[in-house]
Amino acid sequence: MRHRSLLVLALLNGGAIHAQQPMLARADSALVGRILLAEERRDSTDGALTEGTRHADARVRTIAWRARARIRDPKFASRDSLPAGRAPTVWPEPAWRVRYRALAAQRDDCSALGAALGDSAWPVRLRAADLVRASCVGDSTIVRTLHAWIDALPRDASRHAAGGVSWHPAAHAIVSLARLRPLEAKKRMRWLASHSQWQVRMYTARAIGQMTDSAMRSVLPRDIEAVPDHALLRTLARDPNDNVKEAAIDALSRLTGHASDDVYLAALGARGAQAVRAAALALRGSTHAEARSLVNATFARWVRRASASERDARVALLEAAGRPASDDRPPTRARALPPRAVALALGAEVWLGVTMDPRSGGGAFVVRLRGDAAPVMAARILALANRHYYDGLTWHRVEHDFVIQGGSQDDNEYVGAAEYLRDELGTVPHLRGTVGMSTRGHDTGDAQWFVNLKDNLRLGPDYTVFAEVVQGMDVVDRVMEGDRILRIAELRRNR
Repeated sequence: MRHRSLLVLALLNGGAIHAQQPMLARADSALVGRILLAEERRDSTDGALTEGTRHADARVRTIAWRARARIRDPKFASRDSLPAGRAPTVWPEPAWRVRYRALAAQRDDCSALGAALGDSAWPVRLRAADLVRASCVGDSTIVRTLHAWIDALPRDASRHAAGGVSWHPAAHAIVSLARLRPLEAKKRMRWLASHSQWQVRMYTARAIGQMTDSAMRSVLPRDIEAVPDHALLRTLARDPNDNVKEAAIDALSRLTGHASDDVYLAALGARGAQAVRAAALALRGSTHAEARSLVNATFARWVRRASASERDARVALLEAAGRPASDDRPPTRARALPPRAVALALGAEVWLGVTMDPRSGGGAFVVRLRGDAAPVMAARILALANRHYYDGLTWHRVEHDFVIQGGSQDDNEYVGAAEYLRDELGTVPHLRGTVGMSTRGHDTGDAQWFVNLKDNLRLGPDYTVFAEVVQGMDVVDRVMEGDRILRIAELRRNR
C-alpha cells in the first residue's frame, strides 16, 4: 500500500503520464530491439540502423539516428540535434545548503568555522570540521567541539533518526583533530580503531595517514616519532572490513613504504577489490622475493572472478607485476537485450520506489526511469531492482553539495556489477534530482547510482542520466554517508 501511495504522489508531482503513442506492429518493435542491440554491440554496420532511419514512425527514426550517432562518437557531441526531451522535475534546495556553500570562502576564518560547528544542519557542521586547518590550533572552541564529538560516540553507532547522525561526528572530528592537535588525537585513536562501526575505523586510518604526510610532519612536535602510528595502521590493514584495509594500506605505504610489504602481500588475499587494489599499488617496485609470483597468482584468481567492474584491481595487480594494462583479461560482454528495453525506448513509464532503512532515518523517494534517453541502461537497472540487487546496500559516498552515490555490494566505488553497462549519453541534463550512472571511463557503468544534489551540467559529456527523482527529494537531501537502502522495487500501477 505504501508503494501505491508513493506512486500516486509521484504522478501528482511531475510524473504525469503523457498521451499514449500509437502501438507499433510486432515487426516494428522487433526492429527497435535490433537497433538497440546494434548500439549495445557498437556495430555501425548493422542493417537495422539504416532500416530504422527510414521508418515511417518518428520514434523509430530517432532511436536509430541516436544509436548510429552514439556508436560513431563516444561523447555524442551531436546530441543537441535531437528534439529536447521531457525536462526533469525542478526541485528547490534546502535552506542549509546556502550556509554549506558559504563555508568554502571561510576556510581561513576560525571563528566562522567554530560557529558553523554548531549549525542546525549536520551537513554544515561536518563540512566545517572538514575545512578546519592547522592554523586554528589555538581556537579552544573548535578543539572542545571536536573532543565532544569524539567522546559522544555511542557504542552502537549503526542507526540514527531522520536528519540526525550516528558515527559521523566522531569520524570527522578525529581527522580534524589530527590536523590541529596530533598528540591529543593519538590518545583517542586506539579506542576508535577498535570501534564496532567500520566507518569509524576507516576514518581513524585516514587520520593517522594524514599525520604521516610530510607537510604535517613539519608542524608536529619532535616526540610525535615516539607514537607508534605504523603499529596501529598494521592492525587496521588486517581489519575484517576491506574499506578499512584500503585506508590503512594507503596510509601505511606512505609511512613505511616497502618495509610493510608483508602486510600488503597478506592483503592480496582480501575479498574486496578496493583492498586488493590498494595492496597492489603499495607493492609497486617491491623487491620482496615472493611479491611477483603472488601478485601474478592473485591476478589470475581475479580474472577467474569474471567481473568487469573489478578492472581497477586487475590493472593495479598487472602494474605491480611489471606488466602492461593490455594484459588484462576482462570477461566477455553479454549479447542479450534486457527485458523491457524496447518498451522503455518507446515511452513506457516505469517508476522505482527507493525505501530507506529505518535505522538510517527511514523515508522513501520515487524515481522515474528515463527510457526515452537511456532505454538499455534503464532496463538493466530495472532488472537488477526486480532481482533485489540493491536491497540492503548503502549510499557509501555523500558529498552534500554534489551527489550521493550508492549501490555497491561492498560500500565502495571499486565494487560494482559483474557486467559493465554501456554509456547512453543523451539530452537529459544533469540537473538537481536526476540520477546518473557511476563509471570510471567510457562504457564502464558499474550499476551504482548517483543522484545529483545540485545542477552538475559538467557531467553531461561523460555520465548517463537514466532516471530522475519525481517524489521525495527531501529524503535524498538528508541522506548521510553509509545510510542503508531497505529496498528498491518497481512501483506497479493498478490495471
